[in-house]
Amino acid sequence: MASAIDGLKPELVWKYFAEISKIPRGSKNEKAISNYVVRTAKSLGLEVQQDGVLNVVVRKPASPGRENAPSVCLQGHLDMVCEKNKETVHDFEKDPIELVRNGNFLMANGTTLGGDNGIAVATNLAIMEDKSLLHGPLEFLFTIDEETGLTGANNLKPGFLKSKTLMNLDSEEEGALYVGCSGGRNTLGSWKVGYKSPAPGTSPFTVRVKGLRGGHSGLEIDKGRGNAVKLLTRVLMALEKVDARLSSLEGGNKSNAIPREADAVIFVPSRNAKKGKAIVEECSAVMRAELATVEPDLSITLEPGPTGKKGRIMKRTQQDAIIKTIVALPHGVIKMSADIPGLVETSTNVAIIRTEKNRVIMTTSQRSSVASEIDEIVQSVAAVFELGGAKVLLAEGYPGWKPNLDSKILGVATSTFKSLYGKEPEVKAIHAGLECGIIGEKYPGMDMVSFGPTLEGVHSPDEKIHIDTVGRFWDYLLAILKNVN
Repeated sequence: MASAIDGLKPELVWKYFAEISKIPRGSKNEKAISNYVVRTAKSLGLEVQQDGVLNVVVRKPASPGRENAPSVCLQGHLDMVCEKNKETVHDFEKDPIELVRNGNFLMANGTTLGGDNGIAVATNLAIMEDKSLLHGPLEFLFTIDEETGLTGANNLKPGFLKSKTLMNLDSEEEGALYVGCSGGRNTLGSWKVGYKSPAPGTSPFTVRVKGLRGGHSGLEIDKGRGNAVKLLTRVLMALEKVDARLSSLEGGNKSNAIPREADAVIFVPSRNAKKGKAIVEECSAVMRAELATVEPDLSITLEPGPTGKKGRIMKRTQQDAIIKTIVALPHGVIKMSADIPGLVETSTNVAIIRTEKNRVIMTTSQRSSVASEIDEIVQSVAAVFELGGAKVLLAEGYPGWKPNLDSKILGVATSTFKSLYGKEPEVKAIHAGLECGIIGEKYPGMDMVSFGPTLEGVHSPDEKIHIDTVGRFWDYLLAILKNVN
């Protein structure tokens, strides 16, 4: 049976990508993939060290004649975002990722692909194995839990890395060299809720928003994509006209992903059911028109049910507070950079809503390349929560990475790119959290640059790698290693 990677170059990179795709490696479930890297390093006769949180560093000696070159660390993270389409049957705890090739794209079958950051892991493993390459001393740093807590980077210890130069391979745009990133923080609001039985003569319905593209809450926040949770609460506000009573709200899965799907269970007086359906259809038409260009597959429906379990509804005042708070929460770009054209400086994402036994919990995430602006937008979001009667929890944040345009490794990467392609690369900052910010704090003076092949739709089932860019990325990376002196 043909494989999705058959015939792809460079063979070693794709071989390892296929192998790691068989290993479940969702955030906080990295033991198997971490141990795999350790076994692979040992089988290649390389020095390897695994720390207490499962970060791994591997050291490969310089090729003959390059022993005096400075040591360089190549870094990527082991974990991946686990998202799937609702109809897709997949257990991220045990099932392999099913790779699908579609022309120049490598994708997964209804799930995230794990190209973020599996392509870095596979590239590092390939360089570890290939004895024909020309390079100085190398370290390969594999960190854990980048996507949900930056746990690996935050737990790096002094001495774990020996290099003073690091190339992070976690960027997703060919031809771009990243020299800075945003910092971020999550802000949570929770409401204690009380329930009662629905009034006689009411029927349960599910309001369902689906078909959105979602995506990375930093990289795609400026694309104007729909937010399923925000759209859902707009519909719920409109359904107040038919005395809809809220039972539960569910939407979004990751704090760093724009929510693609959201559901609410409501109870509506049976006499108002027809009018309620008409309201939802009107909302659907309006919102589909608003988002027609960017969200052609948006679907908003009112469906009967659920059935088979005892119903409950929230108290009216609590329902109003929750819905109106979410409607009031800001979402999207807050400020563009005045210094770097096209760079989002500050943003916020309405990310996850969950209904538990006696609580409703809302998770939002804020990002900025300016530390004081993170504080400002967190304060704004927290104030909306507090005005809506929610208890606020501020999660620990992560630092940004301040650009250094005089970086030596940036200079080498720039000149190498120009010699290969006859043009200058784009030097950019990214509106997303890279581990470089934390690594720079842990190892002061670390000279860093970040780049990678082109990926699209990361953090969503639409994630894809542009196959042709991987070969060029490989050639470019190896050329940089040759030029580091």
